[in-house]
Order: sequence, then C-alpha cells, then structure tokens
Amino acid sequence: MQLVDTRRGVQHFTFEHHREYQQVQFKFLDAVESMDPNNIVLLLQMNPYHVDSLLQLSDVCRMQEDQEMARDLIERALYSLECAFHPVFSLTSGTCRLDYRRPENRAFFLALFKHLMFLEKRGCPRTALEFCKLILSLDPENDPLCVLLLIDFLSLRAREYTFLTRIFQEWESHRNLSQLPNFAFSVPLAYFFLSQQEERSELEISQARERAARLIQLALIMFPSVLMPLLDRCSVQPDARVTSHPFFGLNAQISQPPALNQLTSLYVGRTHSLWKDPAVMAWLETHVHEVLRMVDARDPLVEDSEHKRKMRYQSAPRNIYRHVILSEMKEATAALPLEVTSQPVMGFDPLPPLDSIISYTRPERYFLHPWFPRWHSRRVPSTPSAPGLAAHGRSEPTSSSISEEEQPGLWCSPTGRAYRQDWSCRFSVVVTVHNGGSSQPLRQRPLEKA
Repeated sequence: MQLVDTRRGVQHFTFEHHREYQQVQFKFLDAVESMDPNNIVLLLQMNPYHVDSLLQLSDVCRMQEDQEMARDLIERALYSLECAFHPVFSLTSGTCRLDYRRPENRAFFLALFKHLMFLEKRGCPRTALEFCKLILSLDPENDPLCVLLLIDFLSLRAREYTFLTRIFQEWESHRNLSQLPNFAFSVPLAYFFLSQQEERSELEISQARERAARLIQLALIMFPSVLMPLLDRCSVQPDARVTSHPFFGLNAQISQPPALNQLTSLYVGRTHSLWKDPAVMAWLETHVHEVLRMVDARDPLVEDSEHKRKMRYQSAPRNIYRHVILSEMKEATAALPLEVTSQPVMGFDPLPPLDSIISYTRPERYFLHPWFPRWHSRRVPSTPSAPGLAAHGRSEPTSSSISEEEQPGLWCSPTGRAYRQDWSCRFSVVVTVHNGGSSQPLRQRPLEKA
C-alpha cells in the first residue's frame, strides 16, 4: 500500500501489485476464463494468499453451500490485505480513503462487503454495521458498493436507532437520503422504536412519535408501491379500503420507473421481517388510512410526489447495480436491466467502473482454433514432408507438436485462419497420422505472413 496524497486532513491510499503478483494475477485471469474452478484451486495451492482467487473461490464454495469454507476464504483475503497496510493507514480514523476506480483497491471493498454479509447471517448485526461504516468511510462521496442501501437495515437489526436518525439528519441536506425508499421507510420506523422506549423522557417520546408519523406519511405518499409487496411478505391482508383504492393498487407498481422498482424490491426483500411486529403493523395501518384521506382530498403533496417519481429514477447508477448483484436478493436481481444481465459478472470484480484507473495491463492473448489439437511441449525431429492428408485417406490426427522458426511476430494459419500465439516466434505444426500399422509425421504447408 502506498500513500498517494493528503488533502484537507484526508489521506488517500492505494494498494500496489509488484511484478511477481502481476504475473499471478495474469494466471488467475486465465483460470477464470477457463471456467474451471479447479484451475483456481491449483493457483491457490501455489499462491495461497492471492486475494482475487480467494474471493472468486469463496463464491464457488458459497454456491455449493459450503458456507464455512466460503467464510474462511474471505477472512484469509482480509488477512492478506491487512498485511499490506501502510503504517499510517487506519481503519478507525475515518480519514483514510481508497479509490475504487483502481482495480488494486477493489478487492478490499469486496472482501469487507462479503465479510459483513456473512456476519449478518451469523446473527452479528452490530459487528456487520461497523464493517458497513468502514466501507462507507473509505469513499463516502462515491459509495462504490452503495452501502447506504444496507446501513439502515443493519442499524435497525442492531437496534442502533439513534445512529440511523442522526445520519439521516446530517446527510439529508447534501445526499437527499429521503429519496431512497430504504431511508424513507426505515427512519420513521427507527423513530417509532425510539418512541416505545420507556426509559426516555415524555418530551423525547412525544417528539419521536410526531417525527415517525410525519415521515411515514411522506414515505407512503412518495413510494406507494412499497406497501402492498411489504404486506404480502409479512403475510398481512389489508382491509377492503386499501385493496380497492387505486393509489396503493397494482397500478402503483406497474407505473413506477424501472430503477425505482429495483430499489423498492431490494428494500422489501431485505427488511420485511422488521415490519412483522403487531405494534408496528397497527401503527402503519393508522397512517395508511391517513394517507388515503390526503389522496382523496387531493393534497398538493400527492401530485408533487407523483411528478418527482416520473422525472427521477429513470435509470440507476452503476453502484446500485453493483450492490444488487452483491446482495443477491432475488426480487431485486430479477428487476435488473438487460444491459446489466447480458454481460458477464465476475465475483472478484462485479461491474467495474467505466472510468477505471489502470496501472498495468494484461498481455494480449489470442487462442487457437477449436479444431486445433492441444500443444505438447516436446519437439518432433524434422522429417521429410508427406504429400498431404488426402494421400492417407481420412486419417485422424492423434498428436501434435511445435517446431520453432526464426522469424518472429508472424501468424500461424494451420486451418486457413490466422490466430496469434502467446509467444512472438513463428511456428509450423506437425501432426502424426496413422497409415495402417505404421505412422509418419505430416507437415503442414509453409506458413504465410498475416
């Protein structure tokens, strides 16, 4: 890790890959392209602390329901990254930054995110919340993994209601957190839980109750499509007035923009269990009817919110797509647009930024035609050329080898199509054909320049 810059008391760091690590990284990319996890396993046997290999293999283990091994691989990746920390890099100061646009830094973000997801599943929401704060502190302006879509859920699970209300108050003016469905619904829920704490004073309870009522009504007016899926996931049947009213009906879900559909699906799928409390449902029902009264009275706020929904949320930024992919919520993943689902997504670097800062590049690689036999390292002694395959009938090639020639940088065209090799020499190909009981080598026609 290297200290890149210090501005206004904020230190900017970056991880670096030395030359040997770069060569291992190139081998890892080859293993990923082979689509065979065993190649990654072999690479880890030789390089047990290669971070991207650990991240990718962790996803494979998790898909095979080996949660313990998947968790262990993530912890090993974090240990490897921690060993490379700069002496002045601090996880607790809140003034250390990493640029996600640099590929070397992304592994640290992803390892932390995957680790906190394992912590949350193991019933450690407070620890997961602290890791979520850490990820946010590394790049709070850009939030490359969009942990703001997760921090409210972890705060409620950890019963850190005061923290959630405080971050909403301090960040609302410059981040517009109320325009995210998760904050719009979770913050009033946090105020409601605060109003139920008997150890608070009467004034604090009254203020929390008033804020909860005002914010939940604003959330229902701004995002009416959340209510019915939320009640359905909570196995609650609304009354006839709610089901028959068009404001909360099916039209509210159909007419919303695609980006908003992803956000609402993500929130409902993640936090519906927090709304199952009977006291919470009774409180929600009261304000749903109050919102319907405002809608029937043609309150200007209802029309203004509808206009905002149509103008905003036309397309989601790339960090939200990245968060949806990492979260693996079926409801939200199904709502991803075609331009995201049609491209390959790798666990070690999902949806890399379009403005990435590349410090080194992978050597150019071209692969052989699928017809071509697998290369062998041994050489075949030069023999007289045979007249051609036609002279030996329909014999199949059984082995192959390479003989080098001295002219570098040319193209090998054994089947009439040019394919660049990984090395810079010119090659001719020797295949062995069987002719009855004997075999003899057969050399291709002379190679031509590309």
